Amino acid sequence: MKFVRPSVGSVTLAFFVSAWIILVVNKVFWLRTIEAFGEHSLALIAFSIGISALLIALCISVTVKYVTKPIYILALVSAAAAAWFMEKFGTIIDTDMIRNAAETTKAEAGHLMTPAFLLHLLIYAILPSLLIAIVRIRHRTFGAKLKWNLAVIVPMLLLAATMALLQYPAIASTMRNNRLVIKTLNPISPIISAVEYAIREDRNRTIVAAPLDLDAKQGPVIKKAGKPVVTIIVAGETARAQDFSLGGYARNTNPELEKRDIVFYRNTASCGTATAVSIPCMFSQLDRADYSHDKGLAQENLLDVLAHAGGSVEWWENNTGDKGVASRTRLRNFSTENDPRYCVSNECRDQVMVDALGPWLDSVTGNATLVLHQLGSHGPAYYQRYSEQERLFRPDCRTAEFADCTEEEIRNAYDNTIVATDRMLAQIIDLLAERSDRLASAMIYMSDHGESLGEKGLYLHGMPYLFAPEEQTHVPFVMWLSKSYSNLFGTTTECLQSHAADATSHDNLFHTVLGLMDVQAAHYDPSLDVTAKCRVPSG
Repeated sequence: MKFVRPSVGSVTLAFFVSAWIILVVNKVFWLRTIEAFGEHSLALIAFSIGISALLIALCISVTVKYVTKPIYILALVSAAAAAWFMEKFGTIIDTDMIRNAAETTKAEAGHLMTPAFLLHLLIYAILPSLLIAIVRIRHRTFGAKLKWNLAVIVPMLLLAATMALLQYPAIASTMRNNRLVIKTLNPISPIISAVEYAIREDRNRTIVAAPLDLDAKQGPVIKKAGKPVVTIIVAGETARAQDFSLGGYARNTNPELEKRDIVFYRNTASCGTATAVSIPCMFSQLDRADYSHDKGLAQENLLDVLAHAGGSVEWWENNTGDKGVASRTRLRNFSTENDPRYCVSNECRDQVMVDALGPWLDSVTGNATLVLHQLGSHGPAYYQRYSEQERLFRPDCRTAEFADCTEEEIRNAYDNTIVATDRMLAQIIDLLAERSDRLASAMIYMSDHGESLGEKGLYLHGMPYLFAPEEQTHVPFVMWLSKSYSNLFGTTTECLQSHAADATSHDNLFHTVLGLMDVQAAHYDPSLDVTAKCRVPSG
């Protein structure tokens, strides 16, 4: 029996597709819209009718032969994928989130490709896309199609305009005060963000980093140190300050650091809410207010200035990449080494870097700065970030599918990742302290951003900074100095602790590291160096 493909008119198909988009994959958009308008029911109705009319007009406008099916299928797949992340994690698919997705690793992406997600795609993307692929679309001649389409599009546009005019004051003020609403419109916002990302990336390929502080040099104190001065920078991942017991968290997530003579800066703000933003911003001399991805690429960073001053600089990678920060620096990637003791499918626990640190320190013969880029507390597979020894809080979520875990289990798993970071930092401190007779050393730990664990219905991170909750922007910042370093520079832990309650941020990293390494550079700002007030060189 011969299979006869069903046929449908192009405008009829457009109505079906727009109805699917409006009614099925825009749950988050409608919930946020209802919440935003509150008691303004007439404005809500007008806005809803207007948006729906615009979506219908848009779907009809792309009913062009040979183009309709690819566009509709792209829209359905994009909408289904975006709907999943918006509904499950509260994610906003903006340009920065598209960049995060584009720069992710196979291992990280694999944690998000859960069976539940794949089933969601099957139901909300693949099956409707197959129906579109199977049907035969009846297209009119160009002239007839133009007339017929305009006969529907124009009334839809007029309807949208009428609704907007009837309730303009209420709609305008509501959208102005709730700008996040329109960012959840699916698939319009995700597709626009993807196009913007592609345009920016194409433009960024031609950007060449301008030199920064080529005349940077070592200061007088480090020149007479008599031993190598070493700073270890631990660039943390997804650690939020709220879950550090050093800052008052009820659970003891820092059992090791509390035994060490460290400084914990309690009021530290991140530059972004995602690695692709925060890491390059942290190492840039630009502050958060002035930073942009393009500006960051257009000039050298902290690592370059340290190298210009004559010190050895190295980056150890155990995350999703250095985000361009170490493009001119010696780099070692532990995920590609895939040590079977710590790594599974090129994703490694951070202990792999600790084990390599001792031999590296023993090989140091001159002033050096080493960056350790953690995998830290990266979700949703928190349980893979810590060992059995660090599994202090149970029961813990043992899957990347949050829907299979309770809130307590998710929190327990996340807190165990903080315990693992606590142990890592303590081990680094001990390795440096053991070599205090040969090295004058310091360690800085600063997380790139925080994490939401269900507060306000949000999980993970990456919210636009303007709307991001404190859980995603309040980050831990830890500093430790060896006795030999303190003796050399006169910088005591006691003095630093007296300023631990000061407001700090990622803006401080560039200047604080230059201060620690006694680098004289034009862009060094002592007011942003948290050690400057406590530096009293001996002699």
